[in-house]
Parts: sequence; structure tokens; C-alpha cells
Amino acid sequence: MSEAIRDLLYKMADDELILGHRNSEWTGLGPMLEEDIAFSSMAQDKVGQSLAFFELLHSLGEAEPDTVAFTRNANQFHNCQFVELPIGEYDFSLVRHFLFDNADYLRFSHLKDSAYTPLSDLAKKFMGEVKYHLMHGEIWMKKLANGNEESLTRLQKSLDYAFPFALGIFEKSEFEDQLITDGIYNGEEFLKNLWLEKIQNQISKTPLQLDTSVEAVFGGRKGMHTEHLQPLLDEMSEVFKVDPGADW
Repeated sequence: MSEAIRDLLYKMADDELILGHRNSEWTGLGPMLEEDIAFSSMAQDKVGQSLAFFELLHSLGEAEPDTVAFTRNANQFHNCQFVELPIGEYDFSLVRHFLFDNADYLRFSHLKDSAYTPLSDLAKKFMGEVKYHLMHGEIWMKKLANGNEESLTRLQKSLDYAFPFALGIFEKSEFEDQLITDGIYNGEEFLKNLWLEKIQNQISKTPLQLDTSVEAVFGGRKGMHTEHLQPLLDEMSEVFKVDPGADW
């Protein structure tokens, strides 16, 4: 079971780490002060969550968190491609935040009942943070989608672009059946169906349209990434290369 657990932890840790760094790029650039602070705060939460997962991996025999986070190349990362995409304009980052954090909340909601106690404990610990992220994304999506023609048009364009990548969050691993059988969690297909229902419910409160027939963008969980990930990793590792003893 340990290999299956490691695989699950790596993909969650890498998702949080990469999206945390992407969201941090809004620091000082937010469209308003409140959103600047919000994205910075959520970025800090996600990087902290990734550290906790890397520490749990270390307890299972993996390298220390700094080594794992800052010395791997892009093809060694297990994050979905969705989180590594550049922040773009605010409309895209908001749509990504809305789609990803809905998935995150559902994942943690089910992992808190996991048969693997260390993971269950972390899920319970992070539920409060993720609930705040979820509420923030849903409020702003509804507000801007019901705003004016420009805000609706921009959000629709970003949603159309983002949705196939968002489906990639639920890419199955080779250990899927084992994780379900062992009671670790309910599996990606189960989570995806819950997520689709929740996303469609939220979208129905706005004029936005959601095309659920598109094909998912897979590959990230198996180390296949866009051209955007390696430059981000190079940037992320700059401090570690200068001062390996620096704290997160």
C-alpha cells in the first residue's frame, strides 16, 4: 500500500505547491487590494499544505521536503497540467481558482474519512482553509459572471479554455483500484462526478455556459507537462540554490 500512498501524496503535494506559486504571482498585481491580499493568502495556504504532504512523504522514506520540492525536474512532477499554466489575466486565474478549489474541497472532504490516519488528520486540518478558498472563488465567479457584458465574456472565454485542463485533475493512477479497496479514498471518477454536479450547480446561477463534452487534458500525473512548468521550477528553486537552509 505504501507505493500507492506515495503516488497519491505526490500528486496532491505537487498540485498545491505549483498552484501556490502560481497564485503568489498576483502579489502586488491584483486588480484591487483585497484580491491582491486574498490570492497571496491562498497561495501561502497551498504552499503550507504542500509542505505537510512532503513531510508525510519524508516519513514514508522519501527525501526531505526541500530536496523533493526544489531539485526535481519537470518530468518528475505529478501535478496536473492545469495548475502549471501561467496566471494570465485575472479572469483566468479566478476561473482556475474556482474549478480547482471546488475539487480540492471535495477531495479533502472525503480524505478526512480515509483509512490512512495520517492523511485523514491532514485533511481535517486543512478543511477550514480550503472552505475559505472555495467560498472566495464562488462569490467572485457569481459576482463577475452576473456583472456586465465584458466580465461575462472574459469569464466565458477563460472557462472554455480552462475546463479541459480542469478535468485533468481527476486523471487516474495505476493504483486507483488499490486505493479504493484499501479505503484510502473513493477514487477519481467518484470525485469527478461530485465535482461536475457542484460546478454545474454553481454555473447555473450565472449566464455562463459549461460544455462538459470536451476531452480532458491528461498526462501531468505521469510526468508529461507543458512548456510552462520547467521555467517555473527554475524560478522556484532560486532561493534554495542560494541558501539550502532557508525556511519555507
